[in-house]
This record gives sequence, structure tokens and C-alpha cells, in this order.
Amino acid sequence: MNVQIVIDSASDLPKDIQKQYDIEAVPLIVHLDDEDFLDGETIQSKTVYQAMRDGKSPKTAQATPDSFQKVFTDQVEQGKAVVYLGFSSELSGTYQSAVIAKEEVLEQHPNADIYVIDTKAASMGCGLIAYEAAELAHQGADIQEILDAANHYVNNIEHIFTVDDLEYLYRGGRVSRTQAFVGSLLKIKPLLHVEEGKLVPLEKIRGSKKVLRRMVDLMKERGHDFDQQTIAITHGDDEENAQKLKELIQEEINPKNIIVHSIGAAIGAHAGPGTIALFFLNEVKK
Repeated sequence: MNVQIVIDSASDLPKDIQKQYDIEAVPLIVHLDDEDFLDGETIQSKTVYQAMRDGKSPKTAQATPDSFQKVFTDQVEQGKAVVYLGFSSELSGTYQSAVIAKEEVLEQHPNADIYVIDTKAASMGCGLIAYEAAELAHQGADIQEILDAANHYVNNIEHIFTVDDLEYLYRGGRVSRTQAFVGSLLKIKPLLHVEEGKLVPLEKIRGSKKVLRRMVDLMKERGHDFDQQTIAITHGDDEENAQKLKELIQEEINPKNIIVHSIGAAIGAHAGPGTIALFFLNEVKK
């Protein structure tokens, strides 16, 4: 049986990889200027970042159960097993939409193989999990091998990220008004990570130049066997600093592969322009 990998747009997986491995992506919704848009389809991240620089506050909404039901039904009727690797349930209701859709599809197709997995990850944290699963599916791996690999990634994926302006996190309710003001005044750059699917403050760094250096140091402290893994860097319309981080990593760690990609509209609406994020495994599956 063929295995179909399904993601949502919060995975920020590059379109060329989605196309190469025939990965289906379900879009989250972005609300801007009194209109609703589909992330990555009817709105692109640059539009959102420019709106935020102009002082606007775009909002997001979870992908709908109907959108998942359509994708799941189409794949099941082609005789495929479906593995959905979803945006952290702690950060969005999108995972729950997929759970509802699965139940609805099983009413019509009780023998369908549909697996809905909460990756407890965001952006290319989700993306790397899907990339690994899709590679295995492409190679003809069976469903259990794919699920085992995906679950290993879920349990061992690391996120380290920083934002350019605490104001954006304030708008999203992640920091207080005072923290945002003081942070901007003192040029404090927060480092955050993801723990059990939630955004958790890690450190505060004074000065943007030190942040990239500290991200590499943390990567070296937390990760292993980089020559055996693909890592990812995503950015909020800041290709320059993303490339600087890539160069630092290549000089000191030299992983098997590095993917650099823009953060999409859904994640970007909360993190803001200037965000830099780094994703890697703390333990490679043997």
C-alpha cells in the first residue's frame, strides 16, 4: 500500500520538496485587512511581513476539518494509507481539525488507514519530520517504519529561535507590554525554544551579533551526529542573517545538508519579520 504524507502550511516545508515527494499541504487561514486568505496559496509571507512593518496585526485561524476531510478522502479512495504530521496542538487547533476529519472519513471508509500525529513542533520542526517520513515513503518503506521514524523525530527535534522585535510577541500575547518595551530599549534579543509543543523562553542576549553565535553554541551542546542529518534554518524575511547562521554552522559543524527557507504567513504573523529559527535532531535514529 502506498503511503501519503500530509502536512499543514505551518510546517514551512519548501514547495520544491513538497512537489518532489508528492506531499499534500493543508493551508491555515490568515486574516488581514478584513479578508481571509489561505497561507501559501492566496497570501504569501512577504505580504504579511510588510503589513506588520506597517503596524498592522494579521491574525491566523486553524485549518478547517473540511479541508482535511477532502484531502484524506481523496487519498483513501486511491487506496493509500495517510499520515498527517501536524502543527503542535499547543499552538493551534489545526491538529484537532484533522482529528475530526479523520473520524468523519472513517464513518464512510471504516477500513481506511489514517494516522494523525501531533508533532509538538512548529515551522521546519514539523517540516523536517515530514521530510524524513516522505523520503521513507518514496523509498517504499512500510507504514510502521514510517511511523517509527516520525515518532523518533517528534521526540528528538530541537527548535532554537529568536525574534527581531519583542513587539510582535507582545501582540501575540507571548510577552508583556513592559517586557517588550524594556527589551526594545535595551536591544535585548530573546532566545526561545519549544518544549512539549509550547514556546518557552530560553535566554536573553544583548546585541544581535551575539545571538547567531549563541544559537550555534546551543546546537553543539544539544545535538549530535550532524554529518548524518539534515538541519533547517527558517527566517522572517531575513535571508541575510539566515545565510550568516548557515555559514557559521558549516564552518564548525558541517551537517549532511542544510535547508534555508522563509517562514510562511501563518507562523510569520506571530513571530514577525526578522525571526531566525534553527531546527535539528538531538539524537539520530540508529
